[in-house]
Amino acid sequence: MDVVCLDMEGVLVPEIWIAFSEASGIPELRRTTRDEPDYDKLMKWRLGILKENGLGLKEIQDVISTIDPLPGAKEFLDALREEAQVIILSDTFTQFAMPLMKKLGYPTLFCNTLEVADNGEITGFKMRIENSKLTTVKHLQAMGFDTIAAGDSFNDLAMIQASRAGFLFRSTEQIKKAYPELPAYEEFDEFLEAIRGALANK
Repeated sequence: MDVVCLDMEGVLVPEIWIAFSEASGIPELRRTTRDEPDYDKLMKWRLGILKENGLGLKEIQDVISTIDPLPGAKEFLDALREEAQVIILSDTFTQFAMPLMKKLGYPTLFCNTLEVADNGEITGFKMRIENSKLTTVKHLQAMGFDTIAAGDSFNDLAMIQASRAGFLFRSTEQIKKAYPELPAYEEFDEFLEAIRGALANK
């Protein structure tokens, strides 16, 4: 049995930190896992910027409430879930993701958790498991599942490469050039057909 593992930000919804960067007027917060492969380093850097600017969870959630899934994402996900089990594997946090999951029809999501003080300051974060995307894929395989994986960033590459089939979706030119063996797609219809082809090719 196949399980399709999808990244969330950049694949199904816009990048939350880029949206918050634009809303807050802090250009440094545009940096994402497309730019920085070390997620721990990236998050600690982000939390430092939030603290410097007196920004907390509420300000970010206010921006998230204005974000909609990428055009065509819900239809793509609905069609895919008719044909396979789908898990969203994301390095985001429950406090960020749940409003977006509602707009996507509540697919299964595995992500992380923020540590938040009573005053709303984000004081830290708790990762669900080390190397969460790759580790989850390997555990699914150990339970007898085949995995098909897709994402757009550096932190998706390990789970993509470890899966029976893997794809890049709306990735950067840098990543596509560095990994030319990975099929890359830009539109949801062709992406869906590629996954269907992988599901049929046992």
